[in-house]
Amino acid sequence: MVASERIATGVAELRETIRAHDGENVADWSFERRVDELISAFYDDIDTLVTLRLGDILDLFLIKVLYVKRRSRDYATLEYLGRMLERYLRASELVLGGRNRGFLAYLSDLMEETAHPSGAFQNLFEAYRKYGDNALFIAGIFPASLGRRRRGGILGGAPLVDRAYFATMGRRYYELAANHELAEWARMRDTLLRLAHYFDVYVDALNEMSERYVMGMDMQIIADKMLDAFNRYRRTRNPRELELARKYAALLKLDPRQWPALDQLSRQAGLPEHW
Repeated sequence: MVASERIATGVAELRETIRAHDGENVADWSFERRVDELISAFYDDIDTLVTLRLGDILDLFLIKVLYVKRRSRDYATLEYLGRMLERYLRASELVLGGRNRGFLAYLSDLMEETAHPSGAFQNLFEAYRKYGDNALFIAGIFPASLGRRRRGGILGGAPLVDRAYFATMGRRYYELAANHELAEWARMRDTLLRLAHYFDVYVDALNEMSERYVMGMDMQIIADKMLDAFNRYRRTRNPRELELARKYAALLKLDPRQWPALDQLSRQAGLPEHW
């Protein structure tokens, strides 16, 4: 079984464990260790593009930041957040409005749509839910984008578009969606109410997920991988291990002058001088 298949199978097993124990948290030491092993495996070989479904990757990171670290107990909310993030991150790669305007334009569109609802939805339930999702996605995945001034939406809100603004908007829209008659029909009322009541908790979890995994990398894992590859090279003198160590070092943006042993070994192995 290749690495990507092992990771996909492991994530599926974690999801099934959470689903089978819905309403409680069973993230004991062995569960947490399994999560960390799968995340570590994701970083194992930066030379190889690991073929994984985006949904599996996002679910793994959500399980880490929300289920393991924040002791979440609700399977439906984890599933909702995973599919919401998958939908938004895939949409960000599409051509928007018939023009390839880039990701910043996409993010700006989401902000404008949330502040100034257009009404271009099949029903109010879907509109409210979409605007709540917009607020959570922006505040959770792109906190650095907040702080610009903007007009208030139809539900009010501060003129400064900061985290508090999107928290207010997100809670209101999720509450409106939860109280709509279609929420019961869609079996989403409890999930939407939970998103409204614990909006800040989910924003915090997504902030961590964004910083460590989505918009960045887990630098501690990268550092460990670099040292492991370096030590393997010292034992085996396999030049591939040294090159791998240097690539991890490049991700860490390490100055070769601060790692003279690694730099010296690289020169001896005849590798390029640049990191």
